[in-house]
Amino acid sequence: MPSGSPASVNDHAPGQSPLLVTGLGSFSGGYVTFTHVTGGVSYTPSCCGSVEGDGFISHTPGAENGLSNVTAPINSLVGVFLDDTQPSLSAAPGALDFTGNLNFSTLNPALRQVFFIGDGQAASLAQQFFVPTGATRLFLGTMDGYEWNNNSGSFTLDVSYFSPSAVPEPETYAFMLAGLGAMALFARRRRG
Repeated sequence: MPSGSPASVNDHAPGQSPLLVTGLGSFSGGYVTFTHVTGGVSYTPSCCGSVEGDGFISHTPGAENGLSNVTAPINSLVGVFLDDTQPSLSAAPGALDFTGNLNFSTLNPALRQVFFIGDGQAASLAQQFFVPTGATRLFLGTMDGYEWNNNSGSFTLDVSYFSPSAVPEPETYAFMLAGLGAMALFARRRRG
C-alpha cells in the first residue's frame, strides 16, 4: 500500500505493514515452508505469547485494503501472497478459518488470502504452503484484531521456496517485530 494508507484503528502504511520476504527468487508455482520459528509477539506493549498464538480471533473490521479476513490465534505468525498490483484495487477473497485446524500438512491460499503459519509444523513436519498462480510477493505479519501500532515482540524463522522442479532455494530470515509495532526483516543466504 502507498505510504500513509490507513488501515484499522490508528494504523498506517508502512509503519504497521506486514513485511515483504525477499531473496526467494521469482515464484513459478511450487510451495514455501516456514521452519525454526521462534519468539513471540503480543498485541499489547507487554510481551509475549507463543508462535502458535493464543485464543482465536478474526480481524475486527473484516476484509480490508483488498486482503481477506482470517480467523486464527491472536499473536500468531500469518502470511499473504500478492501479485504486482496494489491489493486494494481488487475485491478481497473469502476468509480462511483455522479454528480447530492448525495441523494441516498443505494449504493452498488464494492471492490476497491471509493464512495462518504459527510454527509452520504439523506432527513435527514442515507444512507446505502452495504459491497461488500469479503470486510475485510474500508478506509476513502477526495476527491481531486491529491496531498493530502497540504490538511488541519478535519472530525469527527460516523461509524456503521449493519450485515445481523440486529444487530448493532456501533462505533464512530473522523476522523481527519490536516495540510499538515496528517490524524488520533480515535475510542471509544459507550456504550448503
